[in-house]
Amino acid sequence: MAESRDTAMLRAEGLVKQVSSPGGPLTIVDQVSLSVAPGESLAIVGASGSGKSTLLGLLAGLDLPTRGRVYLGEDCLTDLDEDGRAAVRARQVGFVFQSFHLLPGLTALENVMLPLELNGHPRPREVAQAALERVGLAARSGHYPRQLSGGEQQRVAIARAYAPGPALLFADEPTGNLDNHTGEKIRDLIFDLNAAEGTTLVLVTHDQRLAARCERRIGLDDGRLVSADEEATA
Repeated sequence: MAESRDTAMLRAEGLVKQVSSPGGPLTIVDQVSLSVAPGESLAIVGASGSGKSTLLGLLAGLDLPTRGRVYLGEDCLTDLDEDGRAAVRARQVGFVFQSFHLLPGLTALENVMLPLELNGHPRPREVAQAALERVGLAARSGHYPRQLSGGEQQRVAIARAYAPGPALLFADEPTGNLDNHTGEKIRDLIFDLNAAEGTTLVLVTHDQRLAARCERRIGLDDGRLVSADEEATA
């Protein structure tokens, strides 16, 4: 889906990421350009080591490219300092990770409340409780991560990501640590919430069933964009 500069939710132009290695500069992401429309769902697929997670970090402004630019809405992330990029993410972005990233000393409810409190939301407890209800965990709100199954922890992470009402959700292998049955429930939950909220979704995954549910798929091979079909047969 080609989108103009004025309508894209997320746009990358000529992204290159190089790191030092004993053999000289190593290119992890190589001349990647892409555009994602508001409300669109995009899967980035590729083998382990293809650069998917590095690309996601660049798109989210968690890391800066060696060359190229990233625009999130009207903000050019690559022109901002670390605090500026963090402020943009706080206003517009949610994250779901493979390893959940819940704080072990906080209950499920407190984990979901945290980004709301950091953003100065006037009713963090009420909104967090409603988010847990939406993912089917209202009865587990007082439990700590160690008291929850992997699937329940990922549900808390999804509730935390959606609670602030982000315009854009990044998901990095959200089913990677889950068995097939639990993974299917998480796939359903992500796309049900995404449809209900109208959120733009960008995910990286090995999970072809998850990728197939996105409106668009692109492949990454040795840091370069290829068609998803090329990646699948590589």
